[in-house]
Amino acid sequence: MGDGAAGGVIRLGTRGSALAMWQARRVTGLLEARGRRVEIVVIKSSGDATQDRPVEQIGVGVFTKELEDALLERRIDVAVHSLKDLPSQTAAGLALAAVPEREDPRDAVLGRALAALPPGGRVATSSPRRQQWLARRFPALSAVAVRGNVDTRVRKLEAGEFEALLMAVAGLKRLGLDGKIAETLGADDLVPPAGQAALAVETRSGEESLVRAIDDASIHAAVDAERALFRDLRAGCRTPLGAHAAWRGGVLRLDTDLAGIRASAEGSKPEDVARKAADLLRAQGGEEIVKRWR
Repeated sequence: MGDGAAGGVIRLGTRGSALAMWQARRVTGLLEARGRRVEIVVIKSSGDATQDRPVEQIGVGVFTKELEDALLERRIDVAVHSLKDLPSQTAAGLALAAVPEREDPRDAVLGRALAALPPGGRVATSSPRRQQWLARRFPALSAVAVRGNVDTRVRKLEAGEFEALLMAVAGLKRLGLDGKIAETLGADDLVPPAGQAALAVETRSGEESLVRAIDDASIHAAVDAERALFRDLRAGCRTPLGAHAAWRGGVLRLDTDLAGIRASAEGSKPEDVARKAADLLRAQGGEEIVKRWR
């Protein structure tokens, strides 16, 4: 076939975690509803194999590299990711071909509401963005590192390893665990990271037509702005940077938070909006903050 799918069947690559499989089945359903045949191929990532260190210490693309290698080696035709796991710079030879949907992008607290915790209460998160926010908003609480998939982290909370757990709302909802949420944090308070709650479908460059029919152009543009901000600032996975874009009345608005420095920008083109926001952050010393976290 001209679009690269062997025998007319799209080989869809995914990680094997419960959340990754949910996402793969969701994208499979969207493609099959449009008359495509799909085979799911499970590929283990280095991020799944290494559980003893925070993700930020393992390296960029720990949940995506093996899937991208499989794409480039033509072992699969498309790869499905949590978009927030993708590096902001797309790998050579590949394309972010579709962003089909986005769940609630906010963060949630499991266990007990943060304001109800006693001084010294342990709040689990390995995200520098969440850790920085917690230190500013609840300085009496203690951030503790946690690894593992959604189910593993929830089990650790229930086993009493910590009093509260910070996680993305989207993963909890997709796995039917949103009933465990003690409070949901507003995106204007704890700004989500680039791409949180969005699904990403990657293909080889030139083969975007395989999945173009399931792309949501407005969501795709919003996450493009978020990712462009990271590229403009040369920020990485360790940078405590929140970036959330959404369309409001036909205008794309990008809200950002870099270790407590806030900036917002509006416009019609993702790259332009990202550049404006990056310049506003730089004017407040943002470049030095980014350098400290590289």
